[in-house]
Amino acid sequence: MSDSVRVLHVVTHMDCGGLETMIMNYYRKIDRSKIQFDFLTHRPDSEVKDYDNDIKKLGGRIYHLPRLNPFSYRYRRALESFFDAHKEYKIIHVHQDCMSGLILKIAKKKGIPIRIAHCHSSNQDKNIKYLIKYMYKQLIPKYATGLFACGEIAGEWMFGKNVKFVVLPNAIDTDAYVFSNDKRILIRKELGLPENAFVIGHVGRFSKVKNHRFIIELCELVLKQNRNTYVLFVGQGDLLEETREIVMKKHLENVIKFLGLRNDVPDLMQAMDVFVLPSLYEGLPVSVIEAQASGLPCIISENVPLDCAITDLVKQVELDTLSWARATIQLKDVERRNTQEKIKKAGFDIIDNALYLEKYYLSNLTNK
Repeated sequence: MSDSVRVLHVVTHMDCGGLETMIMNYYRKIDRSKIQFDFLTHRPDSEVKDYDNDIKKLGGRIYHLPRLNPFSYRYRRALESFFDAHKEYKIIHVHQDCMSGLILKIAKKKGIPIRIAHCHSSNQDKNIKYLIKYMYKQLIPKYATGLFACGEIAGEWMFGKNVKFVVLPNAIDTDAYVFSNDKRILIRKELGLPENAFVIGHVGRFSKVKNHRFIIELCELVLKQNRNTYVLFVGQGDLLEETREIVMKKHLENVIKFLGLRNDVPDLMQAMDVFVLPSLYEGLPVSVIEAQASGLPCIISENVPLDCAITDLVKQVELDTLSWARATIQLKDVERRNTQEKIKKAGFDIIDNALYLEKYYLSNLTNK
């Protein structure tokens, strides 16, 4: 382990969000005798995050900076001081959206030879905060030595249509998601779901972009057609309690189940009948890849790039609750099937992708 190359991943935090889960999928499968991941976060060290213990068990280190503020001298100084104190890092892999430009600029100033920007999203809200981000994203191609994106659409949005970048898939362990009817029956029993329940599922952080309110309204409409409908919410986030309150006010607490953060998402997906993602914007959501790998029919909003549709199980529907209710009910009796080979052929199996990333790091380091 001491001879492994340490790659510094720069993130906001390591909660169980899509971006963080994607990084951990690669971390678990990469050859850690050759490559080790460390993490530079933007939250106080008093905030223990979901993946912190896993990172430490795998041999990773976690460092902390103040919240990212491009106008803060304190933040810039903290980042420069970190690089001054940790000259062991020759590779920095930044997952900070448009603001990666600022971090990459300082990393170049401090002599870090390999500087990777990684885009995980696209088409964000057009407000003052976005305009500031837009200004900083122009710096990315100038200061990055490598550009990664979760998909073609996200990469073109972040880096430009005429800029070359690598699509690194939000890959998963396909073996874990293969559909099993026996497991489906067991998980439903554990969750207290009736055997013949119609189960709508969603996995995602409780934030505005994931649009949980829409799913609650969808549930209300579907219940009018099928009183045996249930919703599973998997995840946590800033809007969790607010979402719970909405559910309580609508008297839906018996049909909408909050499962919190789980490390058994592959099993939970066995219990679902339809997966929904009415996001306001996305990059290439790993949750939709996971759902397809488990044979689940999926409904996504027009804000979710269609390059996540790697099987015929995905249907894109405009954000209208009536349209979604009709589409959801139509998918009620879709027969589950094994899609593992399709997922692998589409390039989303973690084994091959972890090997590619490992080679990318090592070959670029050799060339510097």
